[in-house]
Amino acid sequence: MNQTTIFWPVLAHVLLIYIVYIVLGRRRYGAVRSGEAKAGQYKARSTEPASSITVASNLINQFELPMLFYVLCLTLHVTNGVNYLTLALMWIFVASRYFHAWVHLTSNNLRLRSRSFFVGAIVLALAWIWFALHLLGVNS
Repeated sequence: MNQTTIFWPVLAHVLLIYIVYIVLGRRRYGAVRSGEAKAGQYKARSTEPASSITVASNLINQFELPMLFYVLCLTLHVTNGVNYLTLALMWIFVASRYFHAWVHLTSNNLRLRSRSFFVGAIVLALAWIWFALHLLGVNS
């Protein structure tokens, strides 16, 4: 299998980050324009209006658990560990991040959000276990 295919899920997640940045900018601009907020409120998150604070929080979420995803994708590539299973797991993880962001930026339903986070975290953990077995030569 072409080892560089692991970077397609990475690019898909990078796209998600830029989408969230766009949503954040639009929400902040809209809040200032509507009078809900003053530009100075964005100096500290504690004074940011509710319409954009969830987006800012989601953006932070995209740099927490996904850091393990990025490290894993790079290590899989370097060690020739990319196969159909690892690629599928990485795509499932990215899909869970898109769903998590969609829920967070729309209804902010905590039950759905936490479930999508949990799915992504489990999938990523399984991928790390597979990687450990790969390094041991168990699943070569």
